[in-house]
Amino acid sequence: MSDKNFESVIIEVRAGIGGEEAALFAGDLFRMYSNYAQSKEWKLRTLDSHQTSIGGFKQIIFEIRNSEAWEKLKYEAGVHRVQRIPKTEKGGRIHTSTATVAVLPKSKKQEIKIRPDETKIDFYRASGPGGQYVNRRETAVRITHLPTGLVVTSQTERNQLENKENALSILSARLLERQRKKQLENLSGKRKDQIGTGERSEKIRTYNFPQDRITDHRIKKSWHNIEKILDGKLEKVIKKLSKNIKEK
Repeated sequence: MSDKNFESVIIEVRAGIGGEEAALFAGDLFRMYSNYAQSKEWKLRTLDSHQTSIGGFKQIIFEIRNSEAWEKLKYEAGVHRVQRIPKTEKGGRIHTSTATVAVLPKSKKQEIKIRPDETKIDFYRASGPGGQYVNRRETAVRITHLPTGLVVTSQTERNQLENKENALSILSARLLERQRKKQLENLSGKRKDQIGTGERSEKIRTYNFPQDRITDHRIKKSWHNIEKILDGKLEKVIKKLSKNIKEK
């Protein structure tokens, strides 16, 4: 499938190893991608999020709408590692934490048809940090895709309909990604690791704060000025990746 067919991407950022620090790092990555999208004048919409009490994210899923987004961001998928002194660390020790990123393309064509009889939809109360309810009505949505067992949720909006639409968008993107991976397997005769599909088996990048250095391990290239990059100045990294990484 040509990249030209993708009108947007859905990005899933999840806290990995490291507890609250991992959740804070997931929030940093979301800020990096959202600021980058803003600098490109791309539209961003949050589909689902689970925030922690100190401002991090256990998980945040968002859509970036632009036909160039997949080509630019597909190599961001994988495990991102951070090395720094956490805000929660009183002894001044450097911790290593991780967050995972999946980048899922969304097609211009309606290639994934989800039949109502293939889904189980549940509604529940949206919860905020510390388990407090965002509202008292059952506006959050959980959709189970019965043929595959995939489960998606959305609770960012204040009504069931919008949360249902968001959850269906996430489900459609995940099903499309499964379809793409299956096509790759059929073409090659065996499963191939493809950068950009959300595979998370090994780290792709390290953010080393004490040395003010970001290193991408796939191309063995480093950059300084971590804060600027996390503020969305990501173009030089993306250009270098696009030039040096060849998809299998």
